[in-house]
Amino acid sequence: MGLLEAHAALKGKVAVVVGGCGEIQGRAYTLALAKAGIHIAACDNHEDEVASIVPEVEALGVRILAYHADVADPAALDAFYDRVEQVFGQVDIVVNVPTRCKRSRFEDSTREDNAQDIRMNYGYIIDSCRRAIPLLRKSGGGSIINFTTIEAHRGAATFAVYAGAKAATTNFSKALAVELGADQIRVNLIAPDTSPAKTSNGSLYPEDFARIEKLGPETLAEASKIYVPMKRDPTVEDLANGVLFLASDLSRSITGTTLHIDGGTSAGGGWIDWPDDGFMPAPLGGSIGRLFAKG
Repeated sequence: MGLLEAHAALKGKVAVVVGGCGEIQGRAYTLALAKAGIHIAACDNHEDEVASIVPEVEALGVRILAYHADVADPAALDAFYDRVEQVFGQVDIVVNVPTRCKRSRFEDSTREDNAQDIRMNYGYIIDSCRRAIPLLRKSGGGSIINFTTIEAHRGAATFAVYAGAKAATTNFSKALAVELGADQIRVNLIAPDTSPAKTSNGSLYPEDFARIEKLGPETLAEASKIYVPMKRDPTVEDLANGVLFLASDLSRSITGTTLHIDGGTSAGGGWIDWPDDGFMPAPLGGSIGRLFAKG
């Protein structure tokens, strides 16, 4: 064992990963934790992916409880935690992954849309944390990692309820971190921006997809150089590394904090590196001419 691994102290711990079998990101977080020697309890609403991740995790030499559950259903989430308690008895790490967003002007959304956004971006996290806390106490403390978004920190037009729910998750997590500090239970957040997740891509309008497909990946990479200060989008591996850091003893005195894994976009606060104008919040003459030139 190397010095870094010894300080991280992850091997042999138990992690709950809600939404940890499917999607692009959840599966990556589960496998990253398993590679670090952590036993896994993961649930997901994609039944085929729940089954397929089991041999991948077991091949890494750790145990896994893979459970089919939809976090939109509180009873299903409770049944998952009941099973976690039966199998493992206690928990050291909790990662709450699922999300849902649908691009829409607020006035065009329905009450059902709003309720689903709130449940999938805030409500289930409350329920997951409530069930996890007694299991974390049995371990003498641990780490809860909730996923928020950059949209929780800015006015995200056409994502109003989603952004509001993520902002609620952010402040809930900070408050819970203070409340649980004496129990040595840390509560932190990861806030991505540009994301390869299916749920993020699925939030776009059909015409958005058509334009993206027409542009191609090379043009999109050039667009990231304008928007992302580091000139590249963070990868799923970058996000997984953030999960490992917040799960480990390397962050043992960090709680109530949001880790922005975004290549610097949150720091930029809307300042964009326009092709002909350099860093400005809005394009100047050169970029405006390029964008709106006629003929």
